[in-house]
Amino acid sequence: MPLTQPGTRGATGTPRDTVRFSLLGPLRAWREGTELSLGPRQQRLILAALLARVGRPVPLADLVDLLWEGDPPTSAANAVHRYVGVLRRLLEPDLPTRNSGRWLVRQDGGYLLRADAGELDLVRFRALVREAREKAAEGDAHGAVRRFGEALGQWQGRCAADLGPVAAVHRVFTAVEHEHASVVCETAAAALRCGSPGLVLLTVRQAAQRHPLDQRLQAHLLLVLGADGKQAEALTLYQDIRGRLWQELGVRPCAELRAAYERVLRQSGRRPAVPEDASRRVVGDVPGDALGGSRGGAVVRATDDGAAPHAPAPGSVPAQLPADLPCFSGRARPMEQALAYAEGTSDALRVLAFDGIPGVGKTALAVHFARRVAARYPDGQLFVDLCGSGSGRRPLDPGEVLCDFLEALGVRRWRVPASTQSRAALFRSVLADRKVLVVLDNARDLEQVRPLLPGSPLCMVLVTSRRRLTGLATAHGARLVGLDVPAPAEAAAGFLRRVGPGRADTPGRVVEDIVERCGRLPLALAVTAARALARPDQPLSVLAAELAGTGESLDGFDDDDRDNGVRAVLRHAYRTLGAEAARTFRLLPTHPGPEYDTEALAGVTGLPPRAAAVAAAELVRSGLLTAGGPGRYMAHRLALAYAAELARAEAARHSGEREGRHRGALSGVAAEGAPALRAVPGLAGERGAAGARPAGRPALRVIVGGATERARTAAELERVPSAGRARPRHDRWPREPVDAALRTVTARHPLPGRDRRQEGARPDEAGGSRPQSPATAAHPSPAG
Repeated sequence: MPLTQPGTRGATGTPRDTVRFSLLGPLRAWREGTELSLGPRQQRLILAALLARVGRPVPLADLVDLLWEGDPPTSAANAVHRYVGVLRRLLEPDLPTRNSGRWLVRQDGGYLLRADAGELDLVRFRALVREAREKAAEGDAHGAVRRFGEALGQWQGRCAADLGPVAAVHRVFTAVEHEHASVVCETAAAALRCGSPGLVLLTVRQAAQRHPLDQRLQAHLLLVLGADGKQAEALTLYQDIRGRLWQELGVRPCAELRAAYERVLRQSGRRPAVPEDASRRVVGDVPGDALGGSRGGAVVRATDDGAAPHAPAPGSVPAQLPADLPCFSGRARPMEQALAYAEGTSDALRVLAFDGIPGVGKTALAVHFARRVAARYPDGQLFVDLCGSGSGRRPLDPGEVLCDFLEALGVRRWRVPASTQSRAALFRSVLADRKVLVVLDNARDLEQVRPLLPGSPLCMVLVTSRRRLTGLATAHGARLVGLDVPAPAEAAAGFLRRVGPGRADTPGRVVEDIVERCGRLPLALAVTAARALARPDQPLSVLAAELAGTGESLDGFDDDDRDNGVRAVLRHAYRTLGAEAARTFRLLPTHPGPEYDTEALAGVTGLPPRAAAVAAAELVRSGLLTAGGPGRYMAHRLALAYAAELARAEAARHSGEREGRHRGALSGVAAEGAPALRAVPGLAGERGAAGARPAGRPALRVIVGGATERARTAAELERVPSAGRARPRHDRWPREPVDAALRTVTARHPLPGRDRRQEGARPDEAGGSRPQSPATAAHPSPAG
């Protein structure tokens, strides 16, 4: 309903035909007593923002940010100008074109809306508040309460209440809301001074419900309740507020709220929970159960208000660590390093990062270590898989992770800020005095990790990544621990622990053979052990023979979970590569041995040394190569097996495509090849396809086949003169003229061949351009 009847005068005598606005509640506007339709939501948002900043210019950039929340289209500025133009014509239908009009004017690179107390309820509210403050300053508390009441009567709900969630969180509207809360506090104070708390109790109660985390407002509600004889309600309310603050913000009551609580306690005649002269210092170490907590006797730090800084509200202590592997073994050296780092003393946040190739056991080690040290972090353990390794899922956005972390820590989701930067700041605030372990598994890079780091030295962060996060060490002092495959004895022990004690009597050479065929890679050993457990009556020697029968294939390491086998994790890593790095990876098996230097990679790929080094660096970042020193690299045997599989598949695709090109080229080449072949003695006479004798067709196929491998071309050339010499004596083909004819046609008609510039395309991204097999890359055949 309208705030006043349309056409009536406001406090300043505004005439009937003016325009009036309402912002303190649903956004509304009237012209000449008739309510206006304000158009689409974005147009109404612009009007609301201009009204909230009445009398001050609003920059164009602020309006764009309001409408598109940081992700505007290129036409955003034009859209804002268009909306403002529509609003001008709506408010002043007779306004001439390009005239700024009375209310909406262009100023300082933005727009300004003019309105007085008779035209906008927000201006009227502020005018009445000024009058109330003047009366309070004169000592007229009753008059101040009446004026404050009139001012608060202008409000019909939240500021711009009908414009959705943005009105509840955007700074231009929350600033007006803060004015409302502040004035309610002033009203309560004036009512307490004049001894009339009952006059304002309903107003203060409603405002406190609207702003449940405003501690100053809650403090005034406690005082009004106490002064109105409702001390029991006030004391109960304080406990509710205290729990809400901890659960949703991770903070304790401020000094003003605690003082209000103690004042109500004195009014009720009860003994204060804390001495009145207590300060906010820590007063000692006491057992957790002495504070009424359920911390199992753990020692915590008590504060003067009886709250334990490391005692989160019930249900807000996250315990998100995955289960530890029951068969975990080995990794003694990395565990020793990690434990020594965790036990050290430091005034800074401790960050530990494990890195290594796919399947080397980074997550298993991280979870095992986290379980070992979890008791040192009684306020919770947070865990997230950041999906940074290209596992078929998109890498998680840090903002999404922060939202989940904050909710796990007791912050209500609707209280979580919109931007990642604000969420990160709140995350650090919530953890400022908590001991929490944060595990960030499968991280992509530093930019994904950085917002998820607490700021407190009480916490610890554990990161795993296929990449070596040197930037994390540089910027945050992280300790980097690289993981290699375990030693042979350690790998064998881990495998036997997985397959169970029933296989302990297996001959050592059989276990050693299995372990070596797995390349000592923990993931391959786990998959193989699972196969052994699925066949409890089958000797391990049979399994060893099956692995030997697969040769250099990865078929023996596939898991029932298609995303968990060795081939799957290598495929995920391979798909993150650029074209040149993918080609380099496929060519690795052509080099003898698993170790490479930059010159060897350049020789294998045909790239300049600098380009080869760039490709190798990308392979290292993806975990498909391991850096072994300056300019030196190593590849795991199973990674090489996967590279060979890719190369074979690519060669087959390339061969089929090449055959199609040859067949298409045959008819085009035949017409030019036939005259030269007819010049050869013995080929003239009978006519066949394209003017050549039927016996000349193999020769034409040889010419077209000039783009094939050298071995195939030589075989064709050998067969053609042999076939000619097998003919009757008078019609035999002399070899030399045939070879000369072939050379003539080949030189005259360039044939389909390989273009090395196209070889870098990855098979799943390069369209019709396919790289050749390693053999053909190492030994290119000339065209003809």
